[in-house]
Amino acid sequence: MSSKKAVIALTSHSGPFFADGKKTGVFSVETLYPYHIYRDNGFEVDFVSIDGKFGWDDYSLASDFLSGKDLEEFNDKTSDFNVTLRNIKTPDQILKNINDYKIFYASAGHGCLYDYPTATGLHEIASKIYENNGVVAAVCHGPVIFEGIMDLKTGKKLVEGKSVTAFTDIGEKILKVDDIMKDKGFDTPETALWKLGAKYLSPIGPFDDYSITDGRVVTGANPASASSTAIRSVNALKVPGK
Repeated sequence: MSSKKAVIALTSHSGPFFADGKKTGVFSVETLYPYHIYRDNGFEVDFVSIDGKFGWDDYSLASDFLSGKDLEEFNDKTSDFNVTLRNIKTPDQILKNINDYKIFYASAGHGCLYDYPTATGLHEIASKIYENNGVVAAVCHGPVIFEGIMDLKTGKKLVEGKSVTAFTDIGEKILKVDDIMKDKGFDTPETALWKLGAKYLSPIGPFDDYSITDGRVVTGANPASASSTAIRSVNALKVPGK
């Protein structure tokens, strides 16, 4: 068994969100890709959500995102990925062995807008991993989780003053969910990060692979950035003195 672990957070919210009635939830490749990158780099991986449950974002299951070997693995109930998912943890289970974890990675899907900002258990996991010289990463809409993640040594919000990225406001308009988010009272990731005192940096195109490392905080802009965000988080852990 590996002596180092990474934990990938999933939103527990799954339900109708889009104008056509399709559901939001966990975005598939934002779990599948980091899972393999961490495993390939010698990490044992656990998944966690606030209640040990999750559902998939309908759009993330389309062929634009899942095809070929990725789709085969996703549909294979005996794959290591699916076996690990079936053993998804609750925050209390992760916190019992928090010193084993070196990386926290917040996956996304619009579902995380519902629960990440108030997910105190997930916030505690990330804050303690960072305190123990680990890395905190988030992709796409996942950075809204920084609302509750603290630098326990300074008492400040973890992303205050740091350079970060996340899904763009332009992207929300392209997906035609900007008005839906306003109606539900959700801040966009851009707005949420600015409110936390972070320095938001945008990709050239809203769906380009774009990720940023600032010390031991790593962020990515969209599903296309899921892999690079995970790779950066592994690399950030290797930098001495960080």
